[in-house]
Amino acid sequence: MSTRWWSRSSKKQEEDHTSELSENDQRIQKEPNDDTDLNPGELTFEEDTAGGLGRHLGVTSCTLLIVGRIIGTGIFSTPSSILSGVGSVGASLMLWVLGFLLSFCGLFIWLEFGTMFPRSGGEKVYLEAVYRKPKYLATVVFAANAILLGFTASGCIVFASNILVAANQIAGQWNERGIALGVIFFVTLLHGLTPKTGVFIMNLLSIFKIVILVFVVVTGWVVLSGKTRVTDPHYNFRNAFAGSSTSSYEYATATFKVLNAYAGWSNVNYVMNNVRNPVRTLKIAGPLGLGICAILYLLANVAYFAAATKTEIDKSGVTVAALFFGNVFGSTAERALSVFIALSALGNVITVTFAASRVNQELAKEGIPLPFGNKFWASNWPTGKSPLPGLIIHLIPSVIIIVAPPPTIVYPFILDVEGYPQQIINFFIVIGLFYLRWKKPDAVRPFKVWWPLAVFFLAAAVFLLVAPFLRPPGGVGDTPPLPYYLYCLVGIGIMLAGVLYWAVWRIVLPKVFGYKLVPRKEKLDDGTIVAVFSNQKIQRSED
Repeated sequence: MSTRWWSRSSKKQEEDHTSELSENDQRIQKEPNDDTDLNPGELTFEEDTAGGLGRHLGVTSCTLLIVGRIIGTGIFSTPSSILSGVGSVGASLMLWVLGFLLSFCGLFIWLEFGTMFPRSGGEKVYLEAVYRKPKYLATVVFAANAILLGFTASGCIVFASNILVAANQIAGQWNERGIALGVIFFVTLLHGLTPKTGVFIMNLLSIFKIVILVFVVVTGWVVLSGKTRVTDPHYNFRNAFAGSSTSSYEYATATFKVLNAYAGWSNVNYVMNNVRNPVRTLKIAGPLGLGICAILYLLANVAYFAAATKTEIDKSGVTVAALFFGNVFGSTAERALSVFIALSALGNVITVTFAASRVNQELAKEGIPLPFGNKFWASNWPTGKSPLPGLIIHLIPSVIIIVAPPPTIVYPFILDVEGYPQQIINFFIVIGLFYLRWKKPDAVRPFKVWWPLAVFFLAAAVFLLVAPFLRPPGGVGDTPPLPYYLYCLVGIGIMLAGVLYWAVWRIVLPKVFGYKLVPRKEKLDDGTIVAVFSNQKIQRSED
């Protein structure tokens, strides 16, 4: 199998189906809403989609892009902490079902926006289309969140720690960090210099993850049949809700962790400029990718809880996946699990980085002021096909997080911080959906979400924004000694920093130095079109 074969076979599938599309469907694929009041940002659809490698991702690659993003390391570790937080196997399984339902509601909302505006950038595009005034405020606030929190440090560290375990080496502070740095630099150069090879490896690792989880699920069925060394595989499912927590804070925190494990269902929305037949592909790949992951997640949890009792999980001090492999296959199998988790983490880093670089490029193309000017960061330098500068924007915060803080407390805290601003963005996205339904009822919508699902998603977003401020039992959160509400405040602070940055760029500096920002468009050597702002001096009339 080669990258050329993969690309050729995927392209052939797309061409075969294109001939079957109706004339109206083909029009929708090529002509998004041409209402100027709906055009996000400065660039038109044709200008925004110009340059780069072009549309090279088909249904298969997009489905695997979602699967590779969702299945990281969470499914191997998160079930333990969720069970510890909510107190019972039954409540834990219900939260995984809730996370599945919320994720599908979110997916359908993003499908409506993504088919209306088939451009790269995801939430950036949708916020710009809805919240048009003050101009660029939504773009800059989203940019603050995407750049400052758009790192993949935790996945690199997980890869490093598990590789050291598999090699039977002691994980020291700097050898672990050294390997993690090697991973993030490797992935940056992989996508930046050999984009087709990067997509091929990304797809290969996504398939590997599916195979591993299928193996866990099938093994779980064997355990439940009573044909393994596990003496009572049905123990956890008798009186499954005994010991359930009654704390809203515990459920909110656990729900954040479940949603983080499902995160990635919107991954194709970030790279739409690279997707062939974007509307049709998104409508197929989104539900298919999330559906595969949701089924595997729920069945994997059942398999985990069949192999170890709640007491064993609480007292073991290891992840539920390690306990599963140890109880079923023996202690030597835990080393094999370390390799599986390491490869899963690597695949997740490759997938996240691929999408994040496209978002960073879109922000630069919009004219957001960045060091050394936005034209370099918006370009596909040096290959003309892949945004290495956008990858570098992603690389910098990842390196800082890997090297700077002490990992024991900071990494769990960072996971919480990443989740809270995203819930704020989700809240404004679903409000924007209702606003556009009311303001632009006749806009072209190739997909329409059923409005009760959007209401359910909105209610959940409100709960997840409020509940973390409720005092947990004993007043201690899951990242002691840090205050339980600190991650919420940090998340809000990052978004407020975006507001401040916008105010300085758009209001304070022009007023102080007496100029106005005048936009223009420039075409780069690689075909990319960017918006550039110049400072035009305001001539003051003499009295």
